[in-house]
Amino acid sequence: MIPLESIKYSLNNLKRRKVRSFFTILSIFIGITTIFIFISFGMGLYSYMEEISSTSSADKIMIQPKDATSTGMDDTFALTEDDLDAIKGTSGVYDASGVYFKTAEVIQGKKRFYTLIIGYDPKNPLIMEIFNIEIEKGRELQAGDKSLVAGYNYLVEDKIFPKPYSVGERIEVQGQKIKIVGFFESVGSPPDDAQLYVTNDFFKELYPDEELKYNWIVAEVDVENIDKVVENVEKSLRKEKGLEEGKEDFFVQSYADMIEMYANILNIIVGFVILIALISVLVSGVNTANTMITSVIERKKEIGIMKSIGSRNSKILEIFLFESSFLGFVAGVIGCLIGWGVCALGGTILDNLGYGFLQPSFPPILFIGCILFATLTGAISGVFPAYRASRVNPVDALRYE
Repeated sequence: MIPLESIKYSLNNLKRRKVRSFFTILSIFIGITTIFIFISFGMGLYSYMEEISSTSSADKIMIQPKDATSTGMDDTFALTEDDLDAIKGTSGVYDASGVYFKTAEVIQGKKRFYTLIIGYDPKNPLIMEIFNIEIEKGRELQAGDKSLVAGYNYLVEDKIFPKPYSVGERIEVQGQKIKIVGFFESVGSPPDDAQLYVTNDFFKELYPDEELKYNWIVAEVDVENIDKVVENVEKSLRKEKGLEEGKEDFFVQSYADMIEMYANILNIIVGFVILIALISVLVSGVNTANTMITSVIERKKEIGIMKSIGSRNSKILEIFLFESSFLGFVAGVIGCLIGWGVCALGGTILDNLGYGFLQPSFPPILFIGCILFATLTGAISGVFPAYRASRVNPVDALRYE
């Protein structure tokens, strides 16, 4: 343990060189702040994904066409009613339901807005179990409804249209005035919170001149043997479509696989960003080392005096190591505080913009880890200068000017 006298001595030295100390701290805390921000938002996204993965969707699989879009909106590779029947008849599948997606034109006054309209079977709302959103106002769709349920943002003034809607009002969609029977709660994503939902039967009435095919089929399956069920569904669809293995125009994905895929993508993005931040910290460490080497040179005579009155090499070493570690510690604390402030402000702004799912997370380990990392960076950066200071020859040092 470093003695109190050495601590006071080191702090006085840093205080005398406050400008240099400030810039050393600045170079480290910028990197720490960057790391804190990205880890905080990354952990927030991981928490969000963990939350949605723990819902009742673990027993669901999604069958989608292989096209260029994530929603399967290219009708060239769509799914038919026969495909749905083939899936329902597959071993391990308890139930299945088809889902339609289309871009719809919504009009209020002179303003036009284009969004996604989703058609599903309210008797078998498997897709809504995956979405896992509750009704905010009004009610859910029922069989036979020629009405719709709107996303949360239609309730908010100037979010989509100047005038918000309420339950019972009519909204113009695809040239028809349709009654709103309910609004879903906020998802936290502007595109999702602007979607419209109708029954499959009414969906067909909105697009009478089109030969509609399913964009998704959602199936409820035996969760204990989900991998085997996925294989069975693939075989059933290949047989129904007359396709060879490896030449499928569809893909089958479990809900858990989808979450894992997004998690892997998130890992890559967060890892890449943190790598950039670590490079910044490395540069900061070099700057700290340079500062400490300069300090050793400037204080060479001072070191000689200390040695001439009996200070050991270990004493000199601990003084310089403490100074570099202390600079790293202060930089870590400042970096965490600034990072916390930026994250809190960013989370509020994103929430106001409608991206409520992009929220930072502030576990204690994040603060502790960043401060320890900054302190360690400072300590490592000061090892060579501290060792160099401890090896100074007192006779040569006393002659130094």
